[in-house]
Amino acid sequence: MTEQAPASSVQHLGFAWFAMVMGLCGLSLAWARAVPHSGSVALQVSQGLGVVAAGVLLLLLLGQVWRLVRHPADLLADARHPLRHVFVAALPSSLVLLPTVWVVHQGYSLWADALWMLGATGLLLATLGVVGRWLQPGLTGQDFWPAITPALFIPVVGNVLPALAGTSLGHPVWAAAQYGLAAVLWPVALALVWVRIGMWGLWPQRLLPTTFIMIAPPSVLALSGHALGAPDLVVHMLSGVALFFTALSFTVLKRCLQQPFGMPFWGMSFPLAASAALGLHLTPAPGLAHWLAGVWLWCVTGVIGTLLLATLRGLIQGRLLQPEGPAPLPNVGADPTQTAGG
Repeated sequence: MTEQAPASSVQHLGFAWFAMVMGLCGLSLAWARAVPHSGSVALQVSQGLGVVAAGVLLLLLLGQVWRLVRHPADLLADARHPLRHVFVAALPSSLVLLPTVWVVHQGYSLWADALWMLGATGLLLATLGVVGRWLQPGLTGQDFWPAITPALFIPVVGNVLPALAGTSLGHPVWAAAQYGLAAVLWPVALALVWVRIGMWGLWPQRLLPTTFIMIAPPSVLALSGHALGAPDLVVHMLSGVALFFTALSFTVLKRCLQQPFGMPFWGMSFPLAASAALGLHLTPAPGLAHWLAGVWLWCVTGVIGTLLLATLRGLIQGRLLQPEGPAPLPNVGADPTQTAGG
C-alpha cells in the first residue's frame, strides 16, 4: 500500500483542474442573469456558486504551490508538455472570472481589480507562450499537432474573458484590446482545429469532452462584445455560431459517456454555462424563448452538479490525480488511449 499511495497525489494536480473554477464561475454568472425573473432564489444560487468557486480556486492554488515547492519538475513539465501546456491558461482565466462574479454582485473593489489585472496579464502571457511555440526553430508536425485540440481555445480565445468585467472595473481600453486579440486569433485557432481533423483525425477519445470548448468562443465573444458596446447585430450573429457549435458538440456526447470520468469532462462546464448565460441575455422578456433559456440553465446546472459529484467520488476512490501517460502523436491509425489534461 505504501507503494501505491503516490499514484493518487497532489503531485499530479494538472492545470486542467482550474477548469472547475471556470465552470463554477460561468454558472454563477449565468444564474446572475436569471435574477430579474427568478428573484432571490437565482441570486442566492449565483452567490453560492461564487463562494464554492472561490473555495475551489484557493485549494487548487495551494496545491500548485505545494507542487512548486515539492515537485517543481512536474509543474514545469506541464508547462512544457506538447498538449498539457495549453491548460496553463485555465489558471489566469480563473483569476479573471472570480472577480467578474464579485463585480456582478458587489461592484468595484480593490482586490477584485488587482486579481482581474493579474489574471488578464497572465492570459496575455499564456497566449504569447502558446503562440510563441509555433515559431520555435525545428518545430515538427509531431511537436505541433498534438496541441491542436479545442483546448487550444483556452489560451488563444481566453483573452475575451477580461471584457466581461473590464468596463465595470474601469479598464475598457485594456478589455477591448484583449477582446480584439481573441477575435483575431479565434478564426486562426478554429482553422487549425479543422485542419487537424481533416488531416490527422479527431483528438484522442479521452479528450472528446473538450469538443464542447468550441461553444465558448462565440458565446463569450457575444457577451463581452455587448459589454463593450458591440451592435446587437454582431451579438446575434455570434449567438447563431454558438448555437451551431452547441449542436455539433452534442454529436460526440454518446462517445464521451462511453469512457470513465476524468478531468477533461470539466471542459464541458464553462462552455455550457456561457451558452446558458447567452440564452438568458438574448431573451430578457417573458415568453417561450425565455422559458426555454431557463430550462437550459437548469440542464447546465445539472451537468455541472454531476461533474462535481463525479469529481468528489473520483478523489475519494483515488481514481483522479493519477500520473499521465505520454502525449499521443497525431498519426493516422494510432491508438488514442493515452492523453493529457490532468
